[in-house]
Amino acid sequence: MTPDELWDRLRARAIEIHDEGNLQRRLRAGERLRVKLGLDPTAPDIHVGHLVVLDMLRAFQDAGHTAVLIVGDFTALIGDPSGRSETRPVLSREQVDANAKTYFAQAYKVLDPELVEVRGNSEWLGGMTMVDVIRLLGTATLQQVLQREDFASRLRGGHAIGAQEILYPFNQAYDSVAIKADVEIGGTDQLFNLLFGREVQRAYGLPPQDVAVFPLLEGLDGTQKMSKSLNNYIGIAEPPEEIYGKVMSLPDAMTPKYARLLLDLGETALPAHPRDAKAEVARRLVERLHGPAAAARAEADFDSKFRKRETPSEIEERTVSSAELVAAMVELGLAASRGAARRLAEQGGVRVAGEKVGADARLQNGDVLQVGRRRFVRIHLG
Repeated sequence: MTPDELWDRLRARAIEIHDEGNLQRRLRAGERLRVKLGLDPTAPDIHVGHLVVLDMLRAFQDAGHTAVLIVGDFTALIGDPSGRSETRPVLSREQVDANAKTYFAQAYKVLDPELVEVRGNSEWLGGMTMVDVIRLLGTATLQQVLQREDFASRLRGGHAIGAQEILYPFNQAYDSVAIKADVEIGGTDQLFNLLFGREVQRAYGLPPQDVAVFPLLEGLDGTQKMSKSLNNYIGIAEPPEEIYGKVMSLPDAMTPKYARLLLDLGETALPAHPRDAKAEVARRLVERLHGPAAAARAEADFDSKFRKRETPSEIEERTVSSAELVAAMVELGLAASRGAARRLAEQGGVRVAGEKVGADARLQNGDVLQVGRRRFVRIHLG
């Protein structure tokens, strides 16, 4: 990939670039840049929303630049407050380490493992003394940090901000100091953190990194950003049938965006009928992540279950303590809360023995409970 091709790709996909003129000049001058992307292992899966920035990092690799993937095995202990209306639950070191182990193979579905520098930020953050932390905190003011929209909105709403959350942007910024980043990329929700990194680099006597942010992909609900903590995501290591089915459950309006951001497909490349367009995106996404044979199997499995109106031959069997539909759905993890379960039923998304049921339904031993298009569970009361 030539410098001009890389720039054109970057400019077409990025929402904002800082400093645009400087980055374009450096690329065209043939400088070899260190390009940073940070991912926190807050769950075992990298989701398909990450493909937007991973694809861009791969483009930098293909143009001869050094891709630096930061696995936030230290910052994940704090939790990124970006876009959050409340403090994240604190993860244990064991949880973070277990999640981090899964990230490498998943990232290598996109990145060239021979040309990527993978670092865990506990390497430098975990060894900081109190003097080091005080010096880092001295590079900015509390007012600067509290200007970020998520903190500001929480203050206005009277919601708590954990003291440890204030450390997050400082720690992420110090990652850029530690690896001497020339460029950092991320989603639009990371703009404050990435620009903050420029200021902290200056305070440590380094040239400020250029920054590019990219669009966020909405999750399965079609409204909130795809997020592991919101459990509305498609993991890139999930089984082919699960990925295919999740794509098919998306609102029709999301199909063109998924096609564009994940597959580089314009709307004119998709079939006209919304259902066929979604099936095309589902098939191609599974093909990208698992190969053509897996995509064909996933498509056939979905058609067998839903196009032909067949119940799957193998159904998961679970025991629940309550015959009340709403309580059982929450217990089985089919809904995040009683309110969410009630809404699903009221919207016609729940069937028992093939028939739509209301939120006040009760289950009997042996009933097949279907939630949405993909989840079937045979109920045992116990």
